[in-house]
Amino acid sequence: MLLLVSNLTFGQFQKKDIALTPPLGWNTWNTFHCDVNEKLIMGAADAMVTSGMKDVGYEYVVIDDCWQIGRDSTGKIIADPERFPSGIKALADYVHSKGLKFGIYSDAGTMTCARRPGSLGYEKMDAQTYSDWGVDYLKFDWCYTKQLKPSETYPIMGKELALVDQDIVFSICNWGVAKPWLWAGESGHLWRTTGDITPHFNGRILPFFNTVTSIIDRQAKLYPYAKPGAWNDPDMLEVGNGLSQSENRAHFSMWCMMAAPLMAGNDIRTMSAEVTEILTNKEMIAIDQDPLGKQGQRIIDNGKHEIWVKELSEGGKAICFFNRSKKAWTLTPDWNSLGIDPSKPLRDVWKRADVGEASSITSVEVEGHDVVVYRIK
Repeated sequence: MLLLVSNLTFGQFQKKDIALTPPLGWNTWNTFHCDVNEKLIMGAADAMVTSGMKDVGYEYVVIDDCWQIGRDSTGKIIADPERFPSGIKALADYVHSKGLKFGIYSDAGTMTCARRPGSLGYEKMDAQTYSDWGVDYLKFDWCYTKQLKPSETYPIMGKELALVDQDIVFSICNWGVAKPWLWAGESGHLWRTTGDITPHFNGRILPFFNTVTSIIDRQAKLYPYAKPGAWNDPDMLEVGNGLSQSENRAHFSMWCMMAAPLMAGNDIRTMSAEVTEILTNKEMIAIDQDPLGKQGQRIIDNGKHEIWVKELSEGGKAICFFNRSKKAWTLTPDWNSLGIDPSKPLRDVWKRADVGEASSITSVEVEGHDVVVYRIK
């Protein structure tokens, strides 16, 4: 029987019409890895409210790997009773009581990356369990998937999530294997485009681990595939995890220009005022969340210096001057060549100030490892 749950076809079924703008939230992995427990999650939910993150749109509080410990005699997944003594449903209820949404993690294979029980063969049971618990977001990894094809495996869980009562955002985390941007949008709402991010700005660490700029380079060409309900995911944010303040600002800005999910990965319970200011810049977030759903494009690339333009709804645009080098960069912008009407008024998104018509901006100075972002008003 055909299940009508959205206007996006998914074989015999249709995925749910949710995540029409990139999801915003927080995930445990970048800072805490396997050191997770219910007290941490509750504290993060509290902090998302008190820090002002909730007020600017962050809503998902997501436990990554290591919450699960086994399965019972019926096959139902079991949370670690020492780390989560109240159970996952009670934890989800707490998060919901804060006006937020709750996310969880599993794997498409036999085990998760931390060797906890995966969902292979248990997709229907797990999807129903998550729905019963009140889960709103599922991150689905790709470890221990020998001989499986992601384009055939991920739709199995996608179908089961489409069938449950709960609206669950499906985050496909297969690290860009087999080009998920070509197929993942039929069953998932976002898909990872690369291996894992690290808290480093430039260069490349190891084949699977990436810096901020190496991820940008790999995602830049994928702009045709992003649209409402289907997002390229360059991984979680490392803002506040050891980058400089200018690098934090550049990292956050580029994720917003790429219409990326914004999943904070720092300890939001103890972050500084400077980090909070970046993560809660509502004008930058508005660029990320623009309902047109366009990923920005790299218009100019001079190696160390780049210019990106993102189309916005109602004819608006955002323009980002991105300096990848350590030295300051001064340029004279050619607005016409960038597709910008010089008579249009601009707003400096980080200074939160109107700066007059574009034609009046004859020189732009961008500090090392930093950005200048304008929005056409």
